[in-house]
Amino acid sequence: MTERNLAAIVRLSTLAFVLSACSGSAGGNGDTTASGGAGGASTGGKATGGIAAVGGASIGGAAAGGTVAGGAGASGGSKATGGGATGGNAAGGASTGGAASVGGGATGGNATGGAGTSGGGNATGGSATGGKATGGASTGGVASVGGSATGGKSTGGSATGGAAAGGTNTGGKATGGSATGGKATGGSSAGGVAATGGGATGGSATCGASGGIVLPTANASFDYQIGGAYTPPSGVRVVSRDRNSAPATGLYNICYVNGFQIQTDEETFWTSQHPTLILRDSAGNPIIDANWGEMLLDTSTAAKRTELAAIVGSWITKCKTDGFNAVEIDNLDSYSRSSGLLTQANNIAFMALLSAVAHQNCLAIAQKNSSELVGSKAAMGTDFAVVEECNRYSECGTYTAVYGNLVFIIEYRAQDFQVGCTTYPELSIVLRDLNVSTPSSSSYVYQGC
Repeated sequence: MTERNLAAIVRLSTLAFVLSACSGSAGGNGDTTASGGAGGASTGGKATGGIAAVGGASIGGAAAGGTVAGGAGASGGSKATGGGATGGNAAGGASTGGAASVGGGATGGNATGGAGTSGGGNATGGSATGGKATGGASTGGVASVGGSATGGKSTGGSATGGAAAGGTNTGGKATGGSATGGKATGGSSAGGVAATGGGATGGSATCGASGGIVLPTANASFDYQIGGAYTPPSGVRVVSRDRNSAPATGLYNICYVNGFQIQTDEETFWTSQHPTLILRDSAGNPIIDANWGEMLLDTSTAAKRTELAAIVGSWITKCKTDGFNAVEIDNLDSYSRSSGLLTQANNIAFMALLSAVAHQNCLAIAQKNSSELVGSKAAMGTDFAVVEECNRYSECGTYTAVYGNLVFIIEYRAQDFQVGCTTYPELSIVLRDLNVSTPSSSSYVYQGC
């Protein structure tokens, strides 16, 4: 090799080194998408004077489809440490008053770790749209503990639009919390169907701190005392009593509420204070349940259902205050006695409103009778069933197909009771007199399987 050739090679190597150093400098112009220099924020590779620590903050640049980690982002709307990742992963750091939480905002990707502060930002661990949010805590933002997930999966967190600690997910799956439109496992549901050991969905719940919703034990000895309270027979563990009675000490108590018709001793309250909420025919006369002489409540419009829910809902709230564990809402099938003025859809919609109130008060809620509506369990938000005479009418299997063994049965004829005890030994079944009277009455009947 000649001396002249050697000199040329040295010059070319030096030029290549200089060009390489320039292209990798912090805060440089150009179209670089992997800026990692200290002290600069990169928008598509061009420095914009942001305040980012090691690792920088990248908007549409540093983490396009990649991973950015480390550092601490400053306040004033800057991205969180580690930058914003589009289609990638972001981890670490802390953001104050910024638009994105620690770990940055991840669109279609994952956000993990950190702690977000106030300012309307997203939850710790970042905000994931269509992705996954895990861990962290947010103060003053949209989501609570665990970050926020919209249309994705939230683990141990709370979703956008929810408020329950333990986790809420919108349109996805929530583990350890409550779900709206999805599935909740091991937590309490917001306005929906949650219970100990899991539940379904429907809205927002605030009962996690008090232990959550507890369902009755399947196949427990049961007594039905809605006609008058008395000392339960030995061995009884679950008892249903009228909302105006006190719950039985030490037992699981179900609060009986006539939510779709008017008790005869409460007619004056309704006729004098809420006459427009009574179902009436074209002549203005109240529609009456001929079997019990009870006027029907008018659930035909959303406005009337809302008014009714405020009244009946206050009774449900009092059940909680009095110490009950659950409620059963009677006469769900009032549409069948309404002369065609009410529909199944009307009563399903009203039942959903009552279920929301029950769940907000940490009460389980039962579907009472109406086997034709078991397919609407999710829409109604019910947790278990209290059923009269399903053995007599061969309907018990319809309820167990949906509620499993959480079906509590009252029979009024001895032959139906015996059939039930033989056919369904796994269910709670009781024989009562038709007037569900107390032991002081000559007509009193009680027997359990």
